[in-house]
Amino acid sequence: MNSLFSRDSQIKAIESLLNDAEKYLGQCCTTLASYTRKTAKLRDKADVLVRQLNEFASTEDPELRTCINNLAEDIAMVQDYRQAEVERLEARVVTPLKAYGDIVKIKRADLKRFNADRSREMKELQKLEKIRLKNPADRQSIVSFII
Repeated sequence: MNSLFSRDSQIKAIESLLNDAEKYLGQCCTTLASYTRKTAKLRDKADVLVRQLNEFASTEDPELRTCINNLAEDIAMVQDYRQAEVERLEARVVTPLKAYGDIVKIKRADLKRFNADRSREMKELQKLEKIRLKNPADRQSIVSFII
């Protein structure tokens, strides 16, 4: 019976670990996805700014046009780095974190299957114990129950 209690505590510990992993990895994934989306929106806003600067430069004299075009090019280069950041975040951080959600679901199903098998085994052991208590000398019925 002592091993049964340790199994119960192990199962509860595993369930707790799965719950915590699901909760905190989900929060991290959501936050990182939000961060990635906001970075992408910032990149989009800067692209709009570059377009506006280019339009403005086309209306100015050559000296100011050159300065504004240089500014627009510099901002565009920064946005290229931001685009690379967004792509790296999605590929190397958010996507692998999403995979942990599936892993947690699989482990939860494994644990549920283990619990069902364990409870089925416990019921069979209880039936066997009843047979033993009922007629301890009748080994044939005990053996036939086991087989």
